[in-house]
Amino acid sequence: MRKGLNSSVKICVLAMLLVSLCFVCSCKKSEPAGGGSEPAKTTPVKDPGKVAVKPAEDMAPIELELPKPMFVGTPQDTKVENLEKPLGRPRAPFLAPKGTTNVAEGKAVSSSDEEPIIGEIEMITDGDKEAADGSYVELGPFRQDVTVDLEAAYNIYAIVVWHYHKQARVYYDVVVQVADDADFINNVQTVFNNDIDNSAGLGVGKDKHYTETNEGKLIDAKGVKGRYVRFYSKGNTSNDLNHYIEIAVYGKSAQ
Repeated sequence: MRKGLNSSVKICVLAMLLVSLCFVCSCKKSEPAGGGSEPAKTTPVKDPGKVAVKPAEDMAPIELELPKPMFVGTPQDTKVENLEKPLGRPRAPFLAPKGTTNVAEGKAVSSSDEEPIIGEIEMITDGDKEAADGSYVELGPFRQDVTVDLEAAYNIYAIVVWHYHKQARVYYDVVVQVADDADFINNVQTVFNNDIDNSAGLGVGKDKHYTETNEGKLIDAKGVKGRYVRFYSKGNTSNDLNHYIEIAVYGKSAQ
């Protein structure tokens, strides 16, 4: 009798222990991580490829005075591969570090075509952006280039180039490069290239063709450093010739 009673007591004690253990486990599972204390703090991993963005108060729109629109007649059918769509509204102001100016105006220009068909090479940086007769330079056919010597190293934030914008035409193989030397050997950096088939021999470009307008083509140079800026082209949708009205390079001294 006593033996049976002891067995019953033992069974009751074991049952109570099991119930207690189950209760403790359930409490632990429902308890927040860290035992109810503040969540553990983590240090964000910095992206090594991310460029620091300047505060808005250090930026300002570049001073860019545009010429008047000069389209004459019916725009031509410019069915060109990889052609960007018209924006349909004025281009937004371009922001650059305060103190950024057009460092190309009045600077020396050289060209692969030393004797232009129309105009003089120095007209390309004279500040005249109009498309009227007497305001543009016409270079020969095939691949031609013009180079602007900024006379010192600059951090370049924006480049604007105006080809002939009296008609809605597209220029082919437009490539823009920046370098430290006039021979384009040292620190050559391509900031724009829409030569989709490498017909100019400067590499395949991924930028889009575009229709010339009075706004010119604004290229974000992202602060690239250099002294010389070279512009290539290879004819257009109207003829095989190459034209330049004005080039502007917006930068700040790299000294």
